[in-house]
Amino acid sequence: MKKILAALTSVLLTSSVFAQSELPDTQVKDVNSGKRVAFNETFEKGKVTLVNFWATWCVPCKKEIKNVRAKLPEWKKETDFNYMTVSVDESRAEGLVRSYAKSQGWDFPYYIDPNSDLMRSLSFRTVPFTIIVDKNGKVAYLHSGYEEGTENEVYAKIKELSK
Repeated sequence: MKKILAALTSVLLTSSVFAQSELPDTQVKDVNSGKRVAFNETFEKGKVTLVNFWATWCVPCKKEIKNVRAKLPEWKKETDFNYMTVSVDESRAEGLVRSYAKSQGWDFPYYIDPNSDLMRSLSFRTVPFTIIVDKNGKVAYLHSGYEEGTENEVYAKIKELSK
């Protein structure tokens, strides 16, 4: 029953996200600089980007990011793409987000969506949530939840979109 509900949720999410012509200009906060930036301006034009949405309290989120991060060097040898994360923690947890990222040695951009404005803009409700943005700045793939190994499916889609 859980798998059926997850599949239905994914289909519904896919419909609402793919209905958008452009990425939202919803403001997120760069955790390192403290500056607010429009989400749609965080992407490098002409380059595929993988985005993991997560929270400090979400164990599967942390596992997914850890697994992706471990494979990034190998993946980036084969495919030129960008990677970033967006925390959906509340603003008072910004320090936790920063300290967790630093303790994990993150060397990629990470943002926080402290009021869940971006979550609402992208029409998803739970984390982990993954999107791939294509070279044209459009959402080309999305996935809700995480099971060990799904990062390989995500990477296959990145390779396909990077050609």
